[in-house]
Amino acid sequence: MDFSGPFLLRLVLSEIFPRRDADQDPDSNLFYSSPSAPSSPSPSFQTLTVTVDTSLPPSLPQTSFSCSRLHVTTSPLGGRMRCRKLLALLGLLVLCEGQDQSGSGGSCDNFTDLDLSHCFLGTSLYVRLLLYTRSNLDCGRELRHQRLSEQPLFNASRPTAFVIHGYRPTGAPPIWIDHIVHLLAKQDDMNVIVVDWNKGAANLNYFTAVTYTRQAAHNLTGFILAMQEEGASLSSVHLIGVSLGAHLAGFVGANLKGKIGRITGLDPAGPMFTSATADQRLDPSDAMFVDVLHTDMNSFGLRGAHGHIDFYANGGVDQPGCPKTIFAGKSYFVCDHQRSVFLYLCALNRTCSLTGYPCSSYSSFLEGQCLQCEAFRPASCPVLGYDLSRWRDTLLKLGQTRVFFSTTATLPYRIELSYRVDMVTWNQYLRWGVVYIRLHSGRMSTEAQIDQKLLRFEQYTSTRLLAQFDEDLPQIQKISMRISTGNVIGPRYKIRLLRIRFTPLDRPERSLMCRFDVIMEENVEVAFRPSLCDSHL
Repeated sequence: MDFSGPFLLRLVLSEIFPRRDADQDPDSNLFYSSPSAPSSPSPSFQTLTVTVDTSLPPSLPQTSFSCSRLHVTTSPLGGRMRCRKLLALLGLLVLCEGQDQSGSGGSCDNFTDLDLSHCFLGTSLYVRLLLYTRSNLDCGRELRHQRLSEQPLFNASRPTAFVIHGYRPTGAPPIWIDHIVHLLAKQDDMNVIVVDWNKGAANLNYFTAVTYTRQAAHNLTGFILAMQEEGASLSSVHLIGVSLGAHLAGFVGANLKGKIGRITGLDPAGPMFTSATADQRLDPSDAMFVDVLHTDMNSFGLRGAHGHIDFYANGGVDQPGCPKTIFAGKSYFVCDHQRSVFLYLCALNRTCSLTGYPCSSYSSFLEGQCLQCEAFRPASCPVLGYDLSRWRDTLLKLGQTRVFFSTTATLPYRIELSYRVDMVTWNQYLRWGVVYIRLHSGRMSTEAQIDQKLLRFEQYTSTRLLAQFDEDLPQIQKISMRISTGNVIGPRYKIRLLRIRFTPLDRPERSLMCRFDVIMEENVEVAFRPSLCDSHL
């Protein structure tokens, strides 16, 4: 049977609904139109006519009313009601019922939205706990501290992740809140609770916000104890704190004697905590497992190591793509600091795999001195993200571990291809310079610039480098190299490479590449075809 054509749903709302001219919502398959002369509703009602195109599945309009207050009547267009149209109507009703069940009726509880006037005048601390589950990902429900068993969406037997924001100098909600809620729900069937302490964090006086962290921690501690009374296990609690929120999480953990399962600190705040003792900031003793990500240690982030594992993106400072001058405006101040959140979101979304290599410093990492992961075998080096179970036991035995990795300037942030490069030089005159390596595959190429420091090239000297490429080429057909010494006046000296070997780091299935006896001239690019080499060389 071939049924076609739209039909009308007359939605009679039990509250005044603003009229608007006919237009199409680009995100749905609904067309809105306002009747010119509604007849049946009483004066306190407003009729909204919604035309549904049945060629696609119907979807709910993006309005703020609740389906529980929605009365639906139908009127066919051009004939009697058809099967297809009835199914579309039933689909809409099912969606409405689902919305009521997920939201338990009533309107959603949203993150507190303040403006600059509140920040100028100052805000007093008020903590709200907004619950999200897989049943209500787009509609938060505020939780009370008492009688948790009476709140149907909260399940004490599930793991619980608390998301704690930091200092909010403008009062606006964090742009990443919805993203992290959805991504955490993908990891596991859990309670995701957003700790909204915007009233308190939104103050022009940063020091006021710092003092409120202790009070907010006391409030959150009380709630977690109430969870425990309802049967929740402290070991299943995960606190994720951003900036100042990382220290707030640490205070909660300390209040609970370190029995919290895990704390994740995303670039813990530096100002007012630089000289703090362990009990005055986030510390490994605050939870059974603490992992920290650093991105802005030379400004708003905290230097040092403060977890069982500390990830240092690009050394923990000066993130690629972030402005280097104050003329960029607000981004100059917040870009490096916020990058910690975006890297963590990327890791949760599994769109980037960011492997950290244990090392004493970022410079040593870039020099290729720290690319071994024997301590974690048979696992790989630790990877930033939600699931660190493969490395947890080893990390707890090691005490505190620092791991380093590099990123690109944009999503997905991942360095696509990394090689450890070992060279043996044999040149008559001592030369200093930086190295440029370009890989070629057909018409495609990608370049690594190894310029973090000047390298020393002299007679029979072994040099190890880390070459990181933004693009992955499927088959390397040619390699070109240039050693730039900065010499623009005078003769060009020869640099002889007795041996050069490329060891793939992220692609273990790929073979080692070698080349022997390459004669180079400083500041001149030389190309050669690599050959397979013995892994023992």
